Amino acid sequence: MKTPLTASFRVRLFGAFLAAALVPLLICSAMLLQIFRLRMTDAAEAEAGENLASVVRALDEGYDGFTAAVSALEGDELVLSALGGGGAGDTQVYARLFAATGEVREYAQFDLYDREGAWRYSTRNAPAQRSLPVDWGVLQRAEDGDALAFAACEDVTDSAAPLLQGAKALTGRDGERAGYVVISLYQSDFHQLVEDKYGAQGSLMVLSGYWRPVYCAQPSLAAALAPELRARLLAGEALEGASEDFLYRVERHGPTGLYLVLQRPQVWGRDTMGLLYTVSAFSALFCVAVSVLMSLSLSRQMFRPVARLQGAIREVEQNNLDVQVAHPGDDELGELARRFNHMVAALKRNQEQLVENQRELNEAQIRMLQAQLNPHFLCNTLDTMKWISKINKVPQVALMSTNLADILRFCISQDEFVSLGREAEILERYIEIQRIRLSDSFTFSMELPQELRDCLVPKMILQPIVENAILHGIDGLENGAVRVRAERTPEGLLRIAVADNGRGLPAEMVGRFRALERRQDSLGLYNVDTILLKYYGEGCGLTLKNAAQGTGAVVTAVLPIRREEGEPC
Repeated sequence: MKTPLTASFRVRLFGAFLAAALVPLLICSAMLLQIFRLRMTDAAEAEAGENLASVVRALDEGYDGFTAAVSALEGDELVLSALGGGGAGDTQVYARLFAATGEVREYAQFDLYDREGAWRYSTRNAPAQRSLPVDWGVLQRAEDGDALAFAACEDVTDSAAPLLQGAKALTGRDGERAGYVVISLYQSDFHQLVEDKYGAQGSLMVLSGYWRPVYCAQPSLAAALAPELRARLLAGEALEGASEDFLYRVERHGPTGLYLVLQRPQVWGRDTMGLLYTVSAFSALFCVAVSVLMSLSLSRQMFRPVARLQGAIREVEQNNLDVQVAHPGDDELGELARRFNHMVAALKRNQEQLVENQRELNEAQIRMLQAQLNPHFLCNTLDTMKWISKINKVPQVALMSTNLADILRFCISQDEFVSLGREAEILERYIEIQRIRLSDSFTFSMELPQELRDCLVPKMILQPIVENAILHGIDGLENGAVRVRAERTPEGLLRIAVADNGRGLPAEMVGRFRALERRQDSLGLYNVDTILLKYYGEGCGLTLKNAAQGTGAVVTAVLPIRREEGEPC
């Protein structure tokens, strides 16, 4: 059952135009949109990574400065002596403390405690807590390690408490504990350290090693994001990723053990993507409308001449051969219309010629039927002459009448092909007539192999050749001779040669017989050659030559060997 899509060429043409216009457009638009989005997202991720790397470098520089200050204090005998209860004045100790912490003092507060944990000196105001326990907290961490140890606060909303606090134990030359140096970074200090490092659009959040918020310019962000990151960590998911509205990058700072989380707005946010999809949808609808209109126009332009051609074909089916298809263009459709017009004109001419040929054929059949009446009359008359000749005892006339009647009956028979043996019998009837006419002035012989006698040949092909040899070859000779010989060629063809010892052939007739027009002296040869060509095509026909030895001519007929059943002999 045909569907509308397959039944109409116009619908299929329209669908093809529409698909060819829309599919590449939509695919390219979607690919370009996706590529542009990925490129912008990759650029934003790369920029976020650079910003976070800048924050890490700022922390590394601060940590290196803190380490250098601690090393300077640890090697200062005056400071170590003052912490151990020596007689150094406070002014000198403060001078050494400020000199050692000059490069990083603006980012942190440096405090010196004695070996008992009592506060002694500070680069800023004295802390509210004048002593620290040495068996727990930041001082206990300093006792456990040789490097500068840091601990983070766990209340991001408490701006009075240090955001990050580190400590290092100070040991004198005698190996005894002299005191401790404590470094405290407050919210304002950390903000000053990383300010302008993570970009104007980014938001930085600092988490402790336990993924608790330590610092964030937006406390509400820290309260919402920290549990989510902790849950992703416990679930084994990647810490870095993108949400619908924001892009996140996470980096761990090794010396302090802090996790740095940078949040940036997505380049293609939810609102932006919605607007982009809306614009893309309207653009796609506009392209669809334009493509539909153009496809309709193109399909109509192409289908109109096809429809005219289809209508003309229907007219031709109704035997209206006067129809013509008008197409003024020079394109392929115009060429198709012109060829159709030529075909219809040729068909009309052929039909008229066919009618004329049929009329001529009918007339020829009538003439043939009329002409057959005369041979029958002649055959009956010859039979009468034969019996009269026998009654009057004139045997030659009776023999000639009998042979001529047989030849006439053979000629008017309906058979187009006869066996070679039957053709030879009719030839012998003709030879008997010629012997009586020429008073036995010539000899005749025929070599016909038994295996070739049942081969089929067109009737009356031997008699015209032999008659030509008698009339134009040996006529007037006292000892004329005609010889007929049939044989199978190595190529499997039947070759029949008629040779005589007469005067031979003129030079212009030697070779392949190709009479351009009927000649009165070679009409029989012309008819035989034409019959062989019509039945068997090129490669068959007559060949004329003079005898190789002595005088005389040889006419050779070549034709395929066929049996009664139509199979090769």
